[in-house]
Amino acid sequence: MTVRVRLAPSPTGHLHIGTARTAVFNWLYARHEGGTFILRVEDTDRERSHPAYTQNILDGLQWLGLQWDEGPIFQSDRLAHYRTAIQSLLDQGYAYYCYCTPAELDALRAEQKAKGVAPRYDNRHRHLTPEQQAAFDAEGRMPVIRFKIDDDRVIQWQDRVRGLVSWQGADLGGDMVIARAAPRGEIGYPLYNLVVVVDDIAMGITDVIRGEDHIGNTPKQLLLYEALGAPPPTFAHTPLILNQTGQKLSKRDGVTSISEFRAMGYLAPAMVNYMTLLGWSPPEGIGELFSLEVAAQHFSFERINKAGAKFDWDKLNWLNRQYIQQLDRESLLQMLIPFWQEAGYTFDPQGDRPWLLLLAELLQPSLNTLQEAVSQAALFFVPEVTLDSEATTQLAQPQSTEIIAAIASQLSQQTSFSVELGQHLVQQTTKALGVKKGAVMRSLRAALTGAVHGPDLMVTWQILHLRGWDQSRLSAVLQDGATTA
Repeated sequence: MTVRVRLAPSPTGHLHIGTARTAVFNWLYARHEGGTFILRVEDTDRERSHPAYTQNILDGLQWLGLQWDEGPIFQSDRLAHYRTAIQSLLDQGYAYYCYCTPAELDALRAEQKAKGVAPRYDNRHRHLTPEQQAAFDAEGRMPVIRFKIDDDRVIQWQDRVRGLVSWQGADLGGDMVIARAAPRGEIGYPLYNLVVVVDDIAMGITDVIRGEDHIGNTPKQLLLYEALGAPPPTFAHTPLILNQTGQKLSKRDGVTSISEFRAMGYLAPAMVNYMTLLGWSPPEGIGELFSLEVAAQHFSFERINKAGAKFDWDKLNWLNRQYIQQLDRESLLQMLIPFWQEAGYTFDPQGDRPWLLLLAELLQPSLNTLQEAVSQAALFFVPEVTLDSEATTQLAQPQSTEIIAAIASQLSQQTSFSVELGQHLVQQTTKALGVKKGAVMRSLRAALTGAVHGPDLMVTWQILHLRGWDQSRLSAVLQDGATTA
């Protein structure tokens, strides 16, 4: 049998890292087995679904490299199929009309709470007579449709992550609503558990891989498969992604959507690499840095952990740094340009390419994320820089003015600049003034960048020279010794 798996996100929000990790596991399993990865958009929540969220999900999956083989298929286009299935369940006696009002259900829950029992529907309308139904119709009540659940039934399945899982029918909350209220004789808007099963049957889904927060839905869905006369798929419920306190990662924890991670400057290969490690242990020999293709070769459910996976920023940053280091400077620059443009920096991506390439190469070793290049590159996009306290202290040293003057004088006599020339000017100044090289380097860096620490000084100087700003910054220190250079 050909493996067919699906990702079924709801477009009620941006693509969450938990949904994206589920997509990763489905994609890996499909590729490992030579199967099919299907994208199905579960947009039956009419109030909360939005096209912008759908587009965000599609964009996020494509950015991550999780290309689907079939779809996207939209549930909102398949309402007739769901109503046909619901009518079949009504005709066979597996489902019935329930006329309970919201007020009656609230009263039932309050009574159960007062008794200290778990809230559940008590199936009170399961056996209404035609006369009782007619009376409710006359009142103007519109019934929902409920699916019958036998309290004495034991539902079991062999989960590919968790082993044998067993549920008692009595623990499922009573007969399940499968369609919203509508006049009797009509079928209202179908609900999640019903439409999921109908779609999985129609699409030939062989394996359902999803988060463990769906475990409570599985016994209800297994009963629906049975009532609809279809064999169920196998199920694999993966661990949740947790915050540092062990709770499910949520918006309260800050960044959770893939588009937010992308905006922060995380690379797609780093993200999918990290998400694969959130709950899956790679075999020995492939290390922690690997592509989706490599992970697919080794993917198995036996290596998925049952325990929740804690989100670790340090680990993600470390992984992202490794991927940034692997980029050639052309590729890195192309990724950095949008971040600099978003920051409002003014430059010509083509005309300024020589010094922009040098800048990308200069910053590359220090970047955990692409976003960090915004602050680190700031001094290369403004003519003047502000001296920090250490730079101010350095330039107040007795020999600093003499050092800067000597370098500025020699620089003014040059018609071109190179890293080798910069090193030569430092050596000449050190020798001519009889000072230590460290004093020259610190004073020069302070004047050029406004700080005494930073990336390679000679490359920094070369970029500033290409910008035409090195001489003016040295001159500013000599002119006023103030807080700007």
